[in-house]
Amino acid sequence: MSTASSENSNIIQGDVKTRIDRWLARYPDDQKQSAVIAALRIVQEVNGGHLTRDLMDQVASYLEMTPISVYEVATFYSNFEHKPVGRHKICLCTNISCMLRGSDELLDYLQKKLGVGVGEVTADGKFSIKKVECLGACGGAPMMQVGKVYYEDLTETRLDVILDNLE
Repeated sequence: MSTASSENSNIIQGDVKTRIDRWLARYPDDQKQSAVIAALRIVQEVNGGHLTRDLMDQVASYLEMTPISVYEVATFYSNFEHKPVGRHKICLCTNISCMLRGSDELLDYLQKKLGVGVGEVTADGKFSIKKVECLGACGGAPMMQVGKVYYEDLTETRLDVILDNLE
């Protein structure tokens, strides 16, 4: 994954433009807004894991939408970040199944181990922690998502192994 400076640069070019255009090809020409979630996800990924107002404005312009319509989507869905995150964003589920199986204690352990709170990034930029609602893996509670990988049946020992194996 590459990282681009978001301020005053056009991020929707090259590979980013190609990827967004692939999504646009799925919809009628007068329904470009249908690709807004995909476009925001792609731009966020290329920007190192978070969106800025400038990037959302670029998406709005490219998809011929009003900026407020893009802001509404970007602020509604919790998978969009609006401030920098760690290279490994740890999304720990704290919903009912995970809570009953110890996610609150795991969150405390994780915060102490990494020395950061929820919404913060470690000094080396490697990790950030986010509490999330159900990730749909209640059978493996407690669980977390790091990148695109789900880790289930977590314990403190298992957390240590997982974190140690992340580059």
